[in-house]
Amino acid sequence: QVQLVESGGGLVQAGGSLRVSCVASGRTPSGYTVAWFRQAPGKEREFVAAIRDTGTGVYYADSVKGRFAISRDNAKNTVYLQMNSLKPEDTAVYRCAAGRPYSYTKGGAYAYWGQGTQVTVSS
Repeated sequence: QVQLVESGGGLVQAGGSLRVSCVASGRTPSGYTVAWFRQAPGKEREFVAAIRDTGTGVYYADSVKGRFAISRDNAKNTVYLQMNSLKPEDTAVYRCAAGRPYSYTKGGAYAYWGQGTQVTVSS
């Protein structure tokens, strides 16, 4: 029904910036929320940010608030995550998810997932 593809990951020095993208294809019903999650080896999956279809609802994890910004371009079916002031602890596989979640921060609430893009922050 819906396919999600992430891109834009890479290697960056601490303090640097990256922007990752999530492009949706297939059927994309109205009212979809898109979220970013991340998972590092040996650690649990962590909520990062989410944005409502209208863009009026934006939510961030405390760990990234003030450093990351989520946005969307509905005409391009794309959601972006701008990551600034990156830290080594931000290193993880970043995945986007879409759906109509009962909770913004719980991964199990989203029906569709991308394959992930690796973000590595070196010190």
